[in-house]
Amino acid sequence: MRAFRSIVLLASAVLLINADPKPFDWTPVADALGRAGAVQPGDVYKVAFPRGDLAVTLDGVSIKPALALGSWIAFKEDGGKAMTMGDLVLLPAEVNPVIAELQKGGIEQSALHNHLIDETPRVMYMHFSGHGDAVALARTLHAALSLTATPMGPPSPPSTAPLDLPTGDLDRIIGHPGKANGGVDQFSVPRAERITEHGMEIPPSMGTATAVNFQPLGEGRAAITGDFVMIASEVNPVIRALQKGGVRVTAIHSHMLEEQPRLFFMHFWATGDAIKLATAVRSALDQMHTK
Repeated sequence: MRAFRSIVLLASAVLLINADPKPFDWTPVADALGRAGAVQPGDVYKVAFPRGDLAVTLDGVSIKPALALGSWIAFKEDGGKAMTMGDLVLLPAEVNPVIAELQKGGIEQSALHNHLIDETPRVMYMHFSGHGDAVALARTLHAALSLTATPMGPPSPPSTAPLDLPTGDLDRIIGHPGKANGGVDQFSVPRAERITEHGMEIPPSMGTATAVNFQPLGEGRAAITGDFVMIASEVNPVIRALQKGGVRVTAIHSHMLEEQPRLFFMHFWATGDAIKLATAVRSALDQMHTK
């Protein structure tokens, strides 16, 4: 009987160990930010703050926030605490006040740079990283965003209008399904290898997937931008593939500080026939180790 009881206790312990962990409650984080997000693949909680206040143009194109003006904040639970990463879209005058507020709350900057060239007005992009209490991090981020003109209230309802693009053809060429968001067809192409920082996995939804966005311009044309996420040996083959397809490279840089393997992010811009541009993007993706 004693042996049987020991077996039952052992089996119960195994079941407890193997039980699914209780999902992290992100409600207090949403309350601190003043806006709810959504859980993404990889258990990432992501909140979008599109810069709908900005009227940015490039090559005669009025850039939609979903094309290239989308601030975002991501959180991932880490042993009862949280890691946060993201990208804030800022006007030049907003940069240093935001840096000071983030630093005050223990959130560090990992990059500050352009993503586009010759846009009006000038826009900067600040990448950040922090670790600690999730609500405290969210309060710091809210305080920093409050120093900018970023819309902080409830987001606008999503557009239900169909995209004026050959979306089926684009899906087939890119090799991944696009997603309509804010009048833009968005693609996310993850890398094949596991990306880590400080031993913690950084899922594709935290910014380690190649992003390609198509904004319709009518008559089968589009403006495209985004960023390719590459290891060092892929950078120049991707450049050559893009330039051959008439796509301009607008920036090459890092977004993180201590990721493994080391990643480089290449931003790009082009306008033209959407299918031809998708073909150029596919040619560039073929130079990379993607899923």
